[in-house]
Amino acid sequence: MINKESPFAKPAGRDNIDQAEFDQFRQFLEDACGISLGDNKQYLVTNRIRRILEENNIASFGELVRVLKLGINRKLKDQVVDSMTTNETFWFRDNYPYDHLKNTLLPQLMAGNNRMFGPVRIWSAACSSGQEPYSISMMVEEYKRQAMGNLVRQVQIVATDLSSTVLDQAKRGEYDKLSVLRGLSAERLERYFDNPTPTVWRVKSLVKERIDFRSLNLMDSYAALGKFDIVFCRNVLIYFNADLKRQILQKIHASLKPQGILFLGSSEGLAGAADLFEMVRCEPGILYKAI
Repeated sequence: MINKESPFAKPAGRDNIDQAEFDQFRQFLEDACGISLGDNKQYLVTNRIRRILEENNIASFGELVRVLKLGINRKLKDQVVDSMTTNETFWFRDNYPYDHLKNTLLPQLMAGNNRMFGPVRIWSAACSSGQEPYSISMMVEEYKRQAMGNLVRQVQIVATDLSSTVLDQAKRGEYDKLSVLRGLSAERLERYFDNPTPTVWRVKSLVKERIDFRSLNLMDSYAALGKFDIVFCRNVLIYFNADLKRQILQKIHASLKPQGILFLGSSEGLAGAADLFEMVRCEPGILYKAI
């Protein structure tokens, strides 16, 4: 057994995290935002957190956990959460939810007696840097053009995320060349973006104005958001353990209007909440209708 004084023992610091520190860190992360880290993620944590330690002049992972638990440094907490979520996002990811929204759901919600029910409300949960809610808004614009420029019901999009950093980016609606190439056609780029400089593309106001960006932890109450016709909660549940997935799906169900629609990620399922939703095939893809 190597003791603390042994020259062969790894020194505590920014490049190493011992098991006790790792356990404390992942417990903090799960308590703070529900993200559940596996037993083999020490290297991932070390890689992603090292820069934060250096920037904040924190000597070790143990000290980081102590500071986080004090709860007095919101910026540091945001940095840590940001670093542990990939924020991997694309425009029109998987296509079918957006095609189904434009070609089926919006026509249904705008038709017949539905016209009397006030705004169509859509929630983009864990919206990251904004590609999902802006993609949804572009689909509304494309449906509007099909409907001769007329929406018989206003469409309101609420976009939420835990991270204030990515929310600020989403609110700005400004993206670099690499970002706009990930899923955007040349036609949509031309129609929905301004290009004020050679390296910046900015979402046009007609797309941005119907989106309300808000800070929300999915572990908290959704009551203040109101009720929705459609919820996009895509590629989010993979971060949570089974119990939290079930709780989140229960709360999403409660936030949906009767027969409301839920879109999950293409590799995600109902995680024990199958009694709350009916699975519907979109051909291609799947959506879930609140029971």
